[in-house]
Amino acid sequence: MWAFALTVILAPAKPSIVYVMADDLGYGDVGCFGQTKIPTPHIDRLAQEGMRLTQYYSASPVCAPTRYSLMTGKHQGNAAIRGNKENGGFGPNDPEGQTPFPLSEKTLPEFLKKQGYATALVGKWGIGSPRKDEHPEDHGFDFFYGYLCQRRAHNLYPAYLWKGRQPDLLSNQVFSAHQKIEAPLANEADYWRSYQGSDYAPAKMLDEATKWIRSQPADKPIFLYFASPLPHVALQAPLDWIEKFPRDWDADPYLGKNGYLPNPRPRATYAAMVAYFDHSVGELRRVLADSGRSNCFIFVTSDNGAVDAVGGADRAFFKSNGELRAGKMSLYEGGVRVPAVAWWPGKIAPASVSNQTAICWDVFATIADILGIQPPRTDGMSFKKALLGEPTFPRTLYFEYPEAGGMQAVRIGDWKVIRPTLTKDSSVVELYDLAHDPRELKNLAGEHPEIIAEGLKLFNKMHVSNTKFPLPGVDTFSRTQKK
Repeated sequence: MWAFALTVILAPAKPSIVYVMADDLGYGDVGCFGQTKIPTPHIDRLAQEGMRLTQYYSASPVCAPTRYSLMTGKHQGNAAIRGNKENGGFGPNDPEGQTPFPLSEKTLPEFLKKQGYATALVGKWGIGSPRKDEHPEDHGFDFFYGYLCQRRAHNLYPAYLWKGRQPDLLSNQVFSAHQKIEAPLANEADYWRSYQGSDYAPAKMLDEATKWIRSQPADKPIFLYFASPLPHVALQAPLDWIEKFPRDWDADPYLGKNGYLPNPRPRATYAAMVAYFDHSVGELRRVLADSGRSNCFIFVTSDNGAVDAVGGADRAFFKSNGELRAGKMSLYEGGVRVPAVAWWPGKIAPASVSNQTAICWDVFATIADILGIQPPRTDGMSFKKALLGEPTFPRTLYFEYPEAGGMQAVRIGDWKVIRPTLTKDSSVVELYDLAHDPRELKNLAGEHPEIIAEGLKLFNKMHVSNTKFPLPGVDTFSRTQKK
């Protein structure tokens, strides 16, 4: 009896939280969201024992803004980071990092540290650099392992990763992640010899994440942000994982013509990368259980939709974004609606599905709600009630993307108002009924001027000018005035 009582006393009342975010994983890239070619048993099991969220969004169609919004709970209309603004180029001696955000902004890991959590980021940061005040450990993480710079993450066999503030040297040759060849190489081994290595970054990250989990006392709640670089191109995976997939998928090699690295089996390699991501999710779950953490909340999602053609990725072959329109670098649904699975045994009903509209800048408020604590003010709304099976409620979500021609969008309930060509013509406005037309095929702008008017008002209300990330066709200052 006393042993049982002691166990109850020591068991943490606060759940350990693992937020897993893939890089460029499309809405249809996992089995429980319709994928048929790539097995994802571990994510599918989480969905079977937990919940699929079918209306979950990234903050942006590219990675840095989404990562920023996740950390701060801010939407893109008033965000400090709204695009992938680089500090350097792709050369080995170029400075690392992307535009940082100020220390004055309160982050989710800072909030959780105050609630007694141990905090770690393993994977890709992408919203700062090795410089002082720009590192994850300057923004609330106790431990960091991975890439600080998203450009370095284009190579999954890098010369080094960062462990804290020091480089962890790997057994890989130094080579550029952006190469192309004029003709196929003589044999497959020549590709692997030129564009692979010994230490696979996702494997190193998984090892460090599991070691960190084991190192924490079982009675201390943990927050692990596992920001995998998979399946972002370049197409690279261990050969034994590539061999799991059919050779007849790949009649022709990819020669690097659309960026990144040549690959003799591009489709099989993409599938291997998704499969390895799924394997990582399974390993994290296993180690959580082995370490005695019975009260765990796991959330698996992506930073934006899948890319097409770039780097040899074949979005159409895998139906990576399902039936959704467009993909990465677009504010149509394929760019920002992403797969999401939540697992919290004893709280989330098994095999449940929620159509609640939610977005990554809601995560801060949701976690605070789970803990029963008032968070710092954010733009998000808690979707805890949806996780627990309560009825959905209407949401308004705002998006803007200043790059790739510039786009602006707002979801008002099931209506989607979008300005898709700000640079070319900011007067073009489209309207879609997502409840009946999730593929965004029928533009209803001419039939509902009142909804268009509401959307335009929200565009003006939600957008606050940012000189580092001017919105084409909206902001009056020019790019030469950026500071």
